Amino acid sequence: MAAFVDRVTVHVSAGKGANGVSSVHREKFKPLGGPDGGDGGDGGDVVLQVDPSVHTLLDFHHRPHQKAGNGKQAAGDYRNGGRGADLVLGVPSGTVVSVDGQVVADLVGDGARLVLARGGKGGLGNAALANARRKAPGFALLGEPGEAVDAVLELKSIADVGLVGYPSAGKSSLVASMSAARPKIADYPFTTLVPQLGVIRSGDTTYTMADVPGLIPGASVGKGLGLEFLRHVERCAVLVHVVDMATMEPGRDPETDIEALEHELREYGGEDLDLVGRLRIAVLNKIDVPDGRELVDLVRASLEERGLQVFPISAATGEGVTELGYALAAAVREHRASLPDLPPAPITITPRAVDDGGFTVERDPRTDGWVVLGVRPERWVRQTDFNNDEAVGYLADRLNRLGVEEGLAKAGAVPGDAITVGDVTFDWEPTLPAGTLTIEETAGLGGRGTDTRLEDNTRLSAEERLLAKKARRLPYEVTEGDGWIDADLLDDTDR
Repeated sequence: MAAFVDRVTVHVSAGKGANGVSSVHREKFKPLGGPDGGDGGDGGDVVLQVDPSVHTLLDFHHRPHQKAGNGKQAAGDYRNGGRGADLVLGVPSGTVVSVDGQVVADLVGDGARLVLARGGKGGLGNAALANARRKAPGFALLGEPGEAVDAVLELKSIADVGLVGYPSAGKSSLVASMSAARPKIADYPFTTLVPQLGVIRSGDTTYTMADVPGLIPGASVGKGLGLEFLRHVERCAVLVHVVDMATMEPGRDPETDIEALEHELREYGGEDLDLVGRLRIAVLNKIDVPDGRELVDLVRASLEERGLQVFPISAATGEGVTELGYALAAAVREHRASLPDLPPAPITITPRAVDDGGFTVERDPRTDGWVVLGVRPERWVRQTDFNNDEAVGYLADRLNRLGVEEGLAKAGAVPGDAITVGDVTFDWEPTLPAGTLTIEETAGLGGRGTDTRLEDNTRLSAEERLLAKKARRLPYEVTEGDGWIDADLLDDTDR
């Protein structure tokens, strides 16, 4: 029998974006073919999606490390790399996803999905980086690494009716008698070690019932198996007390059992969940044993005074089970009718503030310098090949256009301070006084990222070529009238 796992920690890694390519088009009779490097492919995402055929988190228990596909490498001739394959992980309905202790998603319903880790963006090739000022970039951008996330997956079973009670109260027998489920049944406590679900049809209503492992006093603080499985009753619309009418333990009777269980549910759920408010029905099981029916007559009145519907049954013989099924169906229908219609998913638009430059400058206590925080500058640093001077110059231009240098100056940074952006720390050497040039002027500052072949203009003019030709001919021959005289035949005076 397959194990049941309802809480796991998974380590997922999205795919890495491929690097862009720096390439120059080469073709006969085209000495300056221009850049033609393609863009690297994006990395694949890691996606959690509810799969109706998955009922446990066992697969993640055996394989906690999952990774999506990397982006495909680009090439010259404008050939872009393909996107890496997404990794879609099937999870059961009712899976709660937490990251760093915060709940990020509650996946309920077939097809519900969550992108848990996003793939890295592929780097741009030099063809995409070319512009009017930088006609032939000799560099390309690097691909970004994919996100790495450690998440806790916790399964909270989706059931309309939840059975709670002491161990050996007959909960598993009740599920077996009302549905096609076949949980383990034995004559000793804690037979049920994992939640069991059964599908029941009463009249025109179909609903699910969950058998939760037995609860004992102290379950809400970790005693027994209660704390481990109380989460499976959080989503139940109706909770049912299953009371053992044949217990031989001293100090136990139906009323004290119900009071003890209500206390544990109240301690676990608090006022927010209000689990005690969902306790509507008390099932007095095992009335087929001696003295069972007499005990029902003794406790029925007091239980009804507590607002509970009382159903004496025998899960072993089936007595009273049909009436209980119809009562549960009515309670489920009432709950479903009270649910509001789900509104369409709202579209949220969050405009950027007018004074938001996309980064912040803060003091860095590690280096006694400054740290630049922001999505764009940190991404640009990750995309830069620091072994290429032209790429470093391009990064400096981008940071300058974003206003980083001006922000550092306003914060009080001075030349030589240690500046940290992402994982890179460098000494700040400002290239211009902050705010003195326009964006257009700054874009061409210092010639960084331009084609040096176009800057070295070694082509001679027509006049210069004519003078050079005459200079080459003069040592060998001179003219006299209309004839030519060999220069070697002339003496020094003739010269």
